[in-house]
Order: sequence, then C-alpha cells, then structure tokens
Amino acid sequence: NGWELDLPELRAALDRARAAGKSVRALVVINPGNPTGSTLSEESMLELIEFCEKEKLVLLADEVYQTNIYRGDRPFISFRRALHTAGILNEDGTMARPFQLASFHSVSKGVVGECGLRGGYGEYLGFPRGVRDQIYKLASIGLCSNVPGQLSVGLMVNPPQSGDPSFARYQSERSAVFDSLRRRANKLEAALNSVPGVKCNPIEGAMYAFPQIDLPAKFVAESKAAGEQPDQRYALRLLESTGLVAVPGSGFGQREGTYHVRTTFLPPEELMDEVLERFRDFHTAFVEEYAN
Repeated sequence: NGWELDLPELRAALDRARAAGKSVRALVVINPGNPTGSTLSEESMLELIEFCEKEKLVLLADEVYQTNIYRGDRPFISFRRALHTAGILNEDGTMARPFQLASFHSVSKGVVGECGLRGGYGEYLGFPRGVRDQIYKLASIGLCSNVPGQLSVGLMVNPPQSGDPSFARYQSERSAVFDSLRRRANKLEAALNSVPGVKCNPIEGAMYAFPQIDLPAKFVAESKAAGEQPDQRYALRLLESTGLVAVPGSGFGQREGTYHVRTTFLPPEELMDEVLERFRDFHTAFVEEYAN
C-alpha cells in the first residue's frame, strides 16, 4: 500500500508492548519517512491523531524532510495543520481539547543540507509551561547550537523574499539542489525496479528508498544456519563487493519473512549511473551464484 499507515498493525504493536509490561508514553512518526521515502496522507495523519488522543500518547513528529517532496499529488502536511483539521488546535494556537504534539525540524536535511552546522528546533503544543521550561533547560545544557547553527535555523525559517538582494540567487541555488534530488530519486526508483527480484515503492519524499529484496531460499537458509540475518549478510556482501553501503531492513522492524535494505540517492548526480550499475551487476551475479 505504498507504506501507508496500517492502523490494525499499529494497534497490535501497542497491545504487544503493554502486554509485555511496558508503559508506552509516546508515538514517534517520521514524515516524510525514513527509511521508506514515503509521505503520509492526511487521512492517515488524522487516524494517528485520533489513535494518540484515545490512547493518551504524546505524538512526536519528526518532520525534518518536509521540503524533500517529489510528487505533487502527495504534498507535505504538518501534524500541526492536521490538528487544526481534527478540531483539536484552535486558530489562535490554543488547544480545543487536551493533546500533546512535539514537532521537530532541522537544517541538516531539506535543501539546506547543512549537516555540520547542527541547528534545529522543536515546537511543543499542549504541554504545560513547566514542562516546556524543563525541556528548554535541558536543551540549553546539552544541545545548544553554536552561533552559526542558530543563524542557519533563522535563515531556513525566514529565507530571502522577493525584492531582497539575495532572492534571485537563493531561488536559483534552491531549485538546483531540489531538482537534482528529484531527478536522483526518480532514477533510483526506476533502476531498482528494473532489477529482477527487487521491488521499490514510489519514492515520494525524504532521501531514502527501502526496496524489498527477493533473496534466494538457499542464501536465506545458509544465513540462518550461520546465525545471521539474511538481509544483513546481503548488505555486507554488497559492501565488500562494490563499496556501496546499505542498511539492512531487519534494523527497522520489517515484516517477518521479507527482506529489505535502506539505500539513498545522495551520491553526486554525475555518479548515480555508475553507482546503480554496480548494484545491478552485484545483484545479478549474486542471484546467479545461488541459483546453481
């Protein structure tokens, strides 16, 4: 279903956690998604809000990829906006009924991509003032951005406007970065789906793809006999053979009996064809090896 929300599965996960004696306090949602590269529909977001409200869970919304949206039919919608739609957040910013939402953004992603500057922010809706004061204190002690980081956040949330001296250059550079990311996302999706035994859902946002790999039964049995996760062993083989790094899907709670890897489209655009050819050659040879 394109990594869309599966509410019964979410309910089952919560029930399993509580049955195991865990006191579940919050639900973390990454939208656009990591590792899937998907974006949530407004319908799914409203279902998540209703779920958290009913179960009295804090909703932690990681929205750092909100400008990395590559399909016009799946726009980014913030959970703050969804709270308005749900009738929980009033236009003046006050809460119509109890709900706690913490939203996060960062200069490390998007088209800014300034990972080294370490800047970001959190917005806390529905939290008592005393709680917000304690969060602010802890953040100031342990995570306070340096001056360049703080400046970068200011520029991210208040970029040059039409008429400003730097506006034309800003628009040009922003468009160049975004258009390159979109081209690379489309190229990665198409290339993965062209490899036999590999299936990739549409890359709608963020910087990742999470393709499903149809691993040969012989390889799966061999890996399990050695006490290893098949997808982890596959990722290590890929690294050793090609130098390409992928993260095994077993680290993300993939569905039992399926195998994935998380990959990205961040190599320089001029190297993408070479990178994708390396993967295709590796996987083709890998499948042939275990077919014999």
